[in-house]
Amino acid sequence: MHFDLVDLRLMVRIAEANSLTRGAEASFLSLPAASTRIKNLEESIGTKLLYRTSQGVTLTPPGQAFVHHARTVLGQLAHLTGDMQEYAKGIKGHLRVAGSTTAMSEFLPPVLSRYLRSHPDVNIDLRERLSHDIVRGVSESQLDIGIVSGPVRTEALQAIPYRSDHLVLVVAADHPLAAEAAVPFVRTLDHDHVGMHEASAIHAFLRQVSAAEHRTLRMRIEVGNFETACRMIEAGIGVGIVPLSSARRHAERLAIRIVPLADGWSLRQQFVVVRQLDTLPGFGRDLVDLLIEDAQSA
Repeated sequence: MHFDLVDLRLMVRIAEANSLTRGAEASFLSLPAASTRIKNLEESIGTKLLYRTSQGVTLTPPGQAFVHHARTVLGQLAHLTGDMQEYAKGIKGHLRVAGSTTAMSEFLPPVLSRYLRSHPDVNIDLRERLSHDIVRGVSESQLDIGIVSGPVRTEALQAIPYRSDHLVLVVAADHPLAAEAAVPFVRTLDHDHVGMHEASAIHAFLRQVSAAEHRTLRMRIEVGNFETACRMIEAGIGVGIVPLSSARRHAERLAIRIVPLADGWSLRQQFVVVRQLDTLPGFGRDLVDLLIEDAQSA
């Protein structure tokens, strides 16, 4: 059985638009040409891929499986194209890595610095994402290596224990919560918050936790890093949720207090996730080895 890349892209675009017409337009095909391609594809496979209704089209179960695999193939093809372009420029390797806010700001910089010094011919595309998005990205071959936090299902991926990550409440030294031994997160929602920018993984995570409590996270100001957050908290603008490692570092020179969170999710185990370690290129396995070494020396 042979598949045409045009058909793969067409099915993905139809799925994204829930419309044969818009999928055809996005693929630069006429509607009759797109319809003929889908019909021939269904006949070749021997099953229907789309439910057609007056409201548009939806994927059948075989259609859902087809689109899942099509996205994987197209992602790998894009990766192949990118790698070949890098090779042509003299770069020998390219890794796509994603991590949580804490991993990106606290743990990865020194590890990646060591790695890139010893691998001058490797480029890294580094992204900050939510853990479930990282799992999906690795599963669909859009990412090579991910670092996820908390109780996230890693499906069929290889998950290697990495570090533990504590989230804590940071308040100004004279704040009413400063003297508390521990505080449940829901109590912090009575106060304005200082937090990371809206696109950050930790921002999205705290909004999800707030929504689960049927409360609103009152974000008074958003900043770009944890140091700025701690400075704003010291100035009395609000309270904030910060990784313990970062909070301790800034508490040495700022008038802030660290208050433990009473919520179980505040202690989060981190994992390095890959599809299959033995199928990563050698320079990819070198980065995983360095991450494991970093965790063991912490």
